[in-house]
Amino acid sequence: MNIAPRLPRNETGIKAALDILKQRFGDRMQTGQSIREQHGHTTSWIENQAPDAVIFAQSTEEVAEIVKTAGQHNVPVVPFGAGTSLEGHVNAPAGGISVDLSQMDKVLEVHEEDLDAVVQPGVTRMALNEHLRATGLFFPIDPGANASLGGMAATGASGTNAVRYGTMRENVLSLEAVLPSGEIIRTGRRARKSSAGYDLTRLMIGSEGTLGLITELTVRLQGIPEAMSSAHCTFPSVDAACNAVIMTIQMGVPVARIELLDADCVRAMNAYGKLDLPVSPLLLLEFHGTEAGVAEQAETFGEIAEDAGGIGFAWTSNAEERTRIWQARHDLYWALCQANPGLEGVATDVCVPISNLAEAVRRASEKAAELNLIAPILGHVGDGNFHASVFVDKSDPQAMENSAIYTAWMGEMAIALDGTCTGEHGIGQGKVETLVKEMGGATDVMAAIKAAIDPQGIMNPGKVFKS
Repeated sequence: MNIAPRLPRNETGIKAALDILKQRFGDRMQTGQSIREQHGHTTSWIENQAPDAVIFAQSTEEVAEIVKTAGQHNVPVVPFGAGTSLEGHVNAPAGGISVDLSQMDKVLEVHEEDLDAVVQPGVTRMALNEHLRATGLFFPIDPGANASLGGMAATGASGTNAVRYGTMRENVLSLEAVLPSGEIIRTGRRARKSSAGYDLTRLMIGSEGTLGLITELTVRLQGIPEAMSSAHCTFPSVDAACNAVIMTIQMGVPVARIELLDADCVRAMNAYGKLDLPVSPLLLLEFHGTEAGVAEQAETFGEIAEDAGGIGFAWTSNAEERTRIWQARHDLYWALCQANPGLEGVATDVCVPISNLAEAVRRASEKAAELNLIAPILGHVGDGNFHASVFVDKSDPQAMENSAIYTAWMGEMAIALDGTCTGEHGIGQGKVETLVKEMGGATDVMAAIKAAIDPQGIMNPGKVFKS
């Protein structure tokens, strides 16, 4: 268990603010231990740091009221969406109030002609796509978990489709947010481009709740492609698979998804998903476009794969087959848990330039072996992003120490290869030190922006920076 720093508590202010907010929100403010711990937990090895209360907000105005009251009493505010973040983002190291935005879950507007939608932050990606089903449109960002769109924006989420459709940064047109003062601002309009001043939308995206609480998003939509096909190909080594990815991207093949799974992942996926793929490094791909276009893309990749030493290349446009293999990919965490009974796993991610991908993945595998760790590797490798899911016995101090060494080493290795310590998980509490190594003096600029917008330091303290 990683022990995250505790920050000084303002006991008097917390009590005063909670007394006021209890009168205002009644049963929508909860202080029971289990619900507080639920809101101080993420899928990580960072200790649970529960808030003092959880308030279920139902409107922007209510969020502003909560934040204003918290500010008047110098009380921390921590936003909570679906709780799927991975680096301790929703912990409350100084106590305070968790603002649960899950009840703000309405799709407010869909502009089919403009390919955009206006949503509240509690709308999940699956709920939005279900809402869009009859329109012929979809929202492409798929981080795997059924995360809330507000949380996805706050952490700068990405996912399997990022190689073609980009990340949350490219798919959010504008935001509404509540600042630490309680002021409500809108960062832009629905226009597809703007030269109007500072880009506050991108400043908020990836800020992890340290600058404000997102209460509304305008997101880009895409037309559902005429045709989709999926492909898979086995490789003799991770190096060979990565080289096929590099050639695919360099040749401009417009893949929608391209995922790497090492042999351990394939073995687990076979057992859990009842598949019979060769137990060797595997690439899974998806192509979007016209019937002729996806066939051409698949055939081009097949030639690339063969040149890189790939075997067993197969592709299909059958919807049932596509769904089956991609569902197995999305179930991979549970497959790995089943394959490693008695152990607990948490993923860490890095991202490197595509030309350094093979070296980074090779080094990560070798380091895990050196530390005697089980750390299967998978990733959205089309943009150089990959994950190591480390499985350890939490009761074994040496294994826990080695896992912490490995996680820190992964970030430093990526930085040494001109990459980043996190491609999509974010900094939270878990990668604060590594961010300084990556960004150097730029973290001081970030801290200055934080101090200017949040001089009291009440917005999600202890995340991104040392507090």
